Parts: sequence; C-alpha cells; structure tokens
Amino acid sequence: MEHFPPLNLIRPLIELAKLEDLGPQNDDVTSRLTIDANAVGVATLLQKEVGIACGLPMVEEICRAYDERLRVELIPGFHMEIIEARYSDARVTPLLRIRGPMRSLLSAERVILNFLQRMSGVATLTQRFVRRIAGTDAKIYDTRKTIPGFRALDKYAVRAGGGFNHRIGLYDGLLVKDNHLASYPLKDLVARMQPIVDQCRSEDATRLVEIEVDTLEQLREVLKLDGVGVILLDNMDCPKMELAVDLRNKAGKKGAVDLEASGGVTLETVRSVAQTGVERIAVGAITHSATAMDIGMDVEE
Repeated sequence: MEHFPPLNLIRPLIELAKLEDLGPQNDDVTSRLTIDANAVGVATLLQKEVGIACGLPMVEEICRAYDERLRVELIPGFHMEIIEARYSDARVTPLLRIRGPMRSLLSAERVILNFLQRMSGVATLTQRFVRRIAGTDAKIYDTRKTIPGFRALDKYAVRAGGGFNHRIGLYDGLLVKDNHLASYPLKDLVARMQPIVDQCRSEDATRLVEIEVDTLEQLREVLKLDGVGVILLDNMDCPKMELAVDLRNKAGKKGAVDLEASGGVTLETVRSVAQTGVERIAVGAITHSATAMDIGMDVEE
C-alpha cells in the first residue's frame, strides 16, 4: 500500500470544508445552543456496508483542524490506512473512536464523514472492477476524471482498492489524444510524431509516453514509432481489441508497448475487455461515478 497523500495537499481541503460548514463566523449554531460548553464525549465511526474503508488517516487531521483536544483512538486489530471489512447485513464494523469536547466533535462530524464516504466509495468500486478481472493479465487504471482538488485523495482511494494510477496531471506524462492529432494526416503521423516522442524522452526518460488511436490503421502507424510505452485503444469493441493485440504482437512490440482499453467500460463488460489481451483498462467510472459508502458516527450515551 502506498503512502497517504502529503498533508500539505490535504490541509487546504479540510480548511475549505470547515469554512463551508462553519462560515466566516466559525459557528455551529445548533451545537452551541444545545450542548454545554464543558461537555465531553466519545463517538465511534461505523462502516455499515461491505467494502473498503478508506481515508482513515484524515480523521486525526480533521479533528486537529477543529479542536486540538479531540483524540482519535484505534479500534484494536484495525490498521489506519486501509480496512477491508466483510460482515452480515445484521452487523456493522467499528472503525475509529473520537474522544473530546462534544461541541467540536459534533461540528467535525459531517466533514469527517464526507471525506471517508467519498474515498471509501471510490476504493470499493475500484475493488469490484479489480475482482472482475482476476486471473487475467490486465490491470485497472484510473483517469483524470476526478473531483477538482480531490485528485490526490481519489487516486489514493483507487490504489486502496487494488487499482493503478494513470498520470497525475498534464505535467507528468505525454498522452497524445485525438484532438491533438486532428491536424495530422495519417500518412504524416510517424514523421511528425517521432520528433515529439524523442524530445519527450530526452526531457525525462521515465515519463509516460502514450498515444491514442481510434482505428487499426492508426495503430499500425503508431507501432512504427520508437519510444512509445502505451497505446490507448479508444472506444474499440472486443473483437477489434483482439485484432489490435495481434497486430502489436506481430510487430514484435509485446512487452515493450502496452495496450490500454478506454471508453465506456462497465462492471458487466470489463472481464470481456480483459480477456482480449490488453494490459491496461482505463475506467473513469471508478472516480466519477462511485457511490459514497454508508459510514456513520454514533455518539455514546
């Protein structure tokens, strides 16, 4: 499991969420009027459905942003970074306990749950896709279809679910898509793209170099390029992807060039896609369409 995203990326999100809830007055009207200023208590975070509870390291940071006196307590036997819990419909799974001033505890509740529910939903949906392709050579990759500002958390959640990260942003990879190639005639594609690929490699030899193709004719041309690591097969059906895999293999590029399926992949179709022989399957849905996990916070009497 990779490390949690750096806190310098997370703290501004927490502060923004806090401002949304408490406003410039920094006021929780309900808790202030109903809870005694000296009241202290303890609450338990509860996972209420099967899946991966993701984002638990954030809880302590959120509590610190609200009140330094709030303390996070681990449930024995669970790990802070990732918890996979399976249980019957009649049971719930305790994740963490939070102890401290009641006003602060209740003020932080919704922000804590918003982060955990979102990240856990992404991790759990990713895991479902990963399990669907078990036994194949393919891997599930995310995309840049993330909530603005939440990319580091979304991509962490994908890793927690067993998926893999594509490039983080526009800065760390070359991905030439159809709109970039719109003015490139097919007959000139190799001549125009090879210098671009060479320059990219000279700037950073470890940088992702990927080119999107819509047709097998484009694929044949791109396979002539040196230095391309991944070719994206955009919206191809399974028979066409099988032909693409065969073309790549016959060109002697297997092991040097990975093929990535992309476009409308669902839980129902992902195994068929994996069985075509592609190495990578890009699934935007794991971040843009994940359903929040049911996680609650119960205050003890």
